[in-house]
Amino acid sequence: MVEKTNFSSAFGRATSTTALLAGGAAAVGSALLGYGLYETQKFGLRRETVKVLPRGAADMRVLHLSDIHMVPGQALKRRWLHQLADERPDYVINTGDNLSHREAVPALIDALEPLMQFPGAFVPGSNCYYAPKPKNPFKYLTRSTGRPKPADRDVLPFEQMHQAFGAAGWVNMTNRSYSTALNGLRLDLTGIDDPHLDRDQFAGWPQGSSTSYQAPHVRIALTHAPYQRVLDQFTEEGADIIFAGHTHGGQVCIPGYGALVSNCDLPTWRARGLTNWEHAGRSVPLNVSAGIGHSRFAPIRIACPPEAILLTLTAKD
Repeated sequence: MVEKTNFSSAFGRATSTTALLAGGAAAVGSALLGYGLYETQKFGLRRETVKVLPRGAADMRVLHLSDIHMVPGQALKRRWLHQLADERPDYVINTGDNLSHREAVPALIDALEPLMQFPGAFVPGSNCYYAPKPKNPFKYLTRSTGRPKPADRDVLPFEQMHQAFGAAGWVNMTNRSYSTALNGLRLDLTGIDDPHLDRDQFAGWPQGSSTSYQAPHVRIALTHAPYQRVLDQFTEEGADIIFAGHTHGGQVCIPGYGALVSNCDLPTWRARGLTNWEHAGRSVPLNVSAGIGHSRFAPIRIACPPEAILLTLTAKD
């Protein structure tokens, strides 16, 4: 005897299973989104020690800030930035993308005011010049070499921000070099405009007297976006350490694997942290910040919490 199939019952069971799977996927998606929103507020301070100073030099503590992406009303972020002044750094380096809104400059300056009592230097990122736009997040998973094409209407009030930084004594390192003395050591700095906008022009290192390089010194290079061509040039030209941001550490990472993208041609395993960049027979410490903020159109972080970095530069063995 042949058993007849109850198609109505089978269809009902299949429909019920599909609904359960869809509901489960929606629940997982909502949980990830909720956690991603939560992680954007898990501000932390990464501490590193790197041997780059001349023998016998005293330690130097450098606070590295990047990708603040300030928006009006971010009270928690402002309070946390205030608290970083308690670390009493010897020097502050800011590698750009400070804004994510046209009206955010007053909030940014208020947040950084306690830190601007310390000497520092900065370079701009694209989100210092231009406001972010809504984007398809899946575009970040492609290896496009295209550059942003902002319009005049997207311009941010970066001059106001830079004037405030300059008034506090922070040095604008946009395509320039600069030298200063700190703790008995000569700091030679070079910085570039944002390579992500193709604005970078290497200015070399500061020029001094014929005997100036006989004094103990350290060469520090600054860029917003860590494109390989930029890192190669800094390394070949004798940088002792390189500071960069831009990558957001990948922003959405897979636990145990890491970043899926770096938003430039930097290998993804270098998208966050302190590594050594090797080129032309030299190896130079490269510190890439995972950033403090995010685009206001992508308010999520997963397995990549926001950070500032306090690097203690110590003498070489």
